[in-house]
Amino acid sequence: MSSHIPSEKIETVQETVELLKEYDVIAAADLNKVSSAMLQDMRRQLRGRLHFKVLKNTLMRISMEKAGKKGYDEFIEQAAGPNVFMFTNGNPFRIAMELDANKVSVFAKAGDTAMDDIVLTAGNTGLSPGPLIGKFGVLGVRTRIEAGNIWVAQDTTVCRVGEPINEDLADLLQRMGIRASEMGLRVKTVYERGDVIPGAALILDLDDYRCRLEQAIGGAFKVAVEAAYYTPATVPTILAKAFQQARSVALESEWPTKDTIEVLIAKAHSQARSLASNVGKKMANQ
Repeated sequence: MSSHIPSEKIETVQETVELLKEYDVIAAADLNKVSSAMLQDMRRQLRGRLHFKVLKNTLMRISMEKAGKKGYDEFIEQAAGPNVFMFTNGNPFRIAMELDANKVSVFAKAGDTAMDDIVLTAGNTGLSPGPLIGKFGVLGVRTRIEAGNIWVAQDTTVCRVGEPINEDLADLLQRMGIRASEMGLRVKTVYERGDVIPGAALILDLDDYRCRLEQAIGGAFKVAVEAAYYTPATVPTILAKAFQQARSVALESEWPTKDTIEVLIAKAHSQARSLASNVGKKMANQ
């Protein structure tokens, strides 16, 4: 190993190999959008659940090879750029979503990627006219001067999701108080026992999953009831349905039971009154 890496890096590789043997899940998180203070705070919050280690991707590759990890090439490829590597035996989806939930909104810098479509809404920007008018023009935003301020004439999309934010836009967004970027750890990719999971696949829409699961459960319940498939959940409904059907058949066939006798008597009484009324009308017309 000493022929491949400088001697001062050997200890780092050895430490990383020990971590790779101890933990099954390794996550690579982007260091570009996190301050050192925030990283230290996360270390404290997640101590005992995650082990953080900042090292170059080349050293991680050497460590994974030395630890006998299979399929690490794809993981290293997806982890391109500066990273903090996190080691855990926990659920990678839960870790990724927890880190995503802890992000904070910040002002965008030139070169940042738009997380969503950035729209400058119509109205008063609160900015005084001057050289800034030109920046709005470059971005294709129609403006007017009113009451000593620059007003945006109509809602205008100035940057699409996934596009880079240029210097003029970053300056205007900061002046307008619009925080269009986030600071925090974003998981790029996860390695788990030979499987590589892209970071985007780790962020789940739990509300959507819950809704679809409830719909699936409801549909399965209806099918089971219709098919008279007995389970602890369906038995009460199936029995209630069978009772109602049996009662309806008994009423139609005028079969007296303790559950139908009152209805049958009421029905007979109503029919008798109707018959008496019709007979009375007919006799009165004779």
